[in-house]
Amino acid sequence: MEKKPKTAEERACDPASISSICKAATDCVDLSFFRVERQGAPCPFGAKGLCCRICHMGPCRITAKSPRGVCGADADTIVARNFLREVAGGAAAHSDHGRHLVLLLKRIGRGEGGAYTVKDEQALHRVARSYGIDVQGMDISALAAQVAEVLLAEFTSQEEPLKTLRLSPLSRQGVWRKQDASPSGVDRMVVEAMHRTHMGVDHDYMNILLHAFRLSLADGWGGSRIASMVSDILFGTPMPVRSTANLGILGAETVNVLVHGHEPALSEMLAAAANDPEVKEYAKQAGASGLTLAGICCTANEVLMRHGIPVAGNFLQQELAIVTGAVEMMLIDVQCCMPSLPDVAKSYHTEIVSTSRIARTIGAQAVEFQTDKAYEIAKSLLKRAADNFRKRDPQKVDIPRHTSPLVAGFSVEAIKYMLGGTYRASFRPLNDAVIQGRIRGVVGIVGCNNAKSKLDSYINTLTIELLKENILVLKTGCAAIASAKAGKLTPEAALECAGPGLKEVCEAVGMPPVLHMGSCVDNSRLLEAATEIVAEGGLGEDLSDVPVVGVAPEWMSEKAISIGCYFVASGIDVVLGHPFSVEGSENVTRFLHHEAGELFGASFHVHEDPHAAARAILEIIDRRREKLGINRKAERKLMDMKDRRELGV
Repeated sequence: MEKKPKTAEERACDPASISSICKAATDCVDLSFFRVERQGAPCPFGAKGLCCRICHMGPCRITAKSPRGVCGADADTIVARNFLREVAGGAAAHSDHGRHLVLLLKRIGRGEGGAYTVKDEQALHRVARSYGIDVQGMDISALAAQVAEVLLAEFTSQEEPLKTLRLSPLSRQGVWRKQDASPSGVDRMVVEAMHRTHMGVDHDYMNILLHAFRLSLADGWGGSRIASMVSDILFGTPMPVRSTANLGILGAETVNVLVHGHEPALSEMLAAAANDPEVKEYAKQAGASGLTLAGICCTANEVLMRHGIPVAGNFLQQELAIVTGAVEMMLIDVQCCMPSLPDVAKSYHTEIVSTSRIARTIGAQAVEFQTDKAYEIAKSLLKRAADNFRKRDPQKVDIPRHTSPLVAGFSVEAIKYMLGGTYRASFRPLNDAVIQGRIRGVVGIVGCNNAKSKLDSYINTLTIELLKENILVLKTGCAAIASAKAGKLTPEAALECAGPGLKEVCEAVGMPPVLHMGSCVDNSRLLEAATEIVAEGGLGEDLSDVPVVGVAPEWMSEKAISIGCYFVASGIDVVLGHPFSVEGSENVTRFLHHEAGELFGASFHVHEDPHAAARAILEIIDRRREKLGINRKAERKLMDMKDRRELGV
């Protein structure tokens, strides 16, 4: 019997996406939502990590009848090697993003940055001091060049541990040394991962998995952390901004341009060029009332955090945005850009433009981004989009009128300022709220969307369950956009769904119960925030002490695997909405879910139901609170002068 196709309501939560899925079906446009069903059941060997294509004596599949491959590799070796290669792919993606930004900083230091400058000198000084650079008397250009050289060495270092590891708590650095998990240069770690997993090299699954954690640390505390720090230097440290999310932000009478991908260099220039009087006038001459610049996926988060530019949607909405028939141009660069986009665009007038030399897409127009001509390129692309406005077919336009307000821009610096002001900026009020029990704990919800599951459903259900239990939620990437569409990124959301303690804190500070901390590369900001909690005192000496949990509900990319590993290696438990492809090896599965906890003080947990995940998260947080001796309801009473004298205040 043929399986009945899912309805649009079974594929997505928000009404804008449901409407666009229905329109795509009417327009005979193929989408990821449809393709995932045609794929049928996934290969059981691949799903369990039990197939090996590393050499050409195979591919080999492990079965009860054939427990070893041609070379003799067993399930443990094959599954561990496949896992390490996925971590290498994810770490390489985020770290290469960081490298591109450091190279731009270097060009600025040499006076070759074109229209780019150091936007945040305080951030530059902050980073320089953290690496032991004497900033006294140095001009900005010279300092930018020196910081860039120090950061580039984090990619190329061959023997010395990463200097960026020193930004973590001292006790955590000791754990890494004890477990031989301290990475050297990012490039060295990625190359070594590929070498270890070559045929005939490393066959010990535990040794292979340890390098997966070592490599992930080179990403989380190296490449990704560097990417966030340098983005702040180049484009400004994010501070709270108001904006809007969902497909309804597209203008019926405006030239609509979407930026999609992960590298913020070009999108920063587009943000500036969109306000250029010449560009605005050009759009009007094309017959439009103006120009709307908006984002998809993580580039959306980058320009949202710094400019308040609206968000059209997250990963699985990239095709849906085109289906509205109202997008003149979508600019794509690297990571998470579907190769299907030009095919979808053929049914409409949308032009897909690829801007990265390392990321070409068949059917997209290639316009290579060049630093020294960035502003000119940005202006020309926006004018090209305006020319395309004339080709829009009004009969094909159907923009879902659904939007939600949001507040984003919560960098660690912004949170410190929000909690203590200019002169007393610190995490002390947050620590006190956790110690007193008004906030039960902190959960970072990160990651992608996955076409196998209902768009945003797990993310939104879990978020609401945690808020009711007085959990402060920090978000990045597509998970943050899910909350934006659901209306949970405003201070008013605390009044609707936060528990009494969290609600009290949010009202006092004027903050949302869900803090949008940036793009997926900004997961390092979550580690930075946890480190600030440790440094502030009262909640343990290490990240493994703090009542903090990481969650990847609807993850799909190799980057998510690397992120999960560096959270666990940092001492923070990670809950997954669906498992890794490792279940073909009991030993590898046991190592990741249990034995990693003995090494790092944290491990992975899989819960495919969001309600079960919420219960598991609360259990982890309560265990940590119990260990800290704070898992009790604080008694609240009015204090007279006698009480205050006894406290010595």
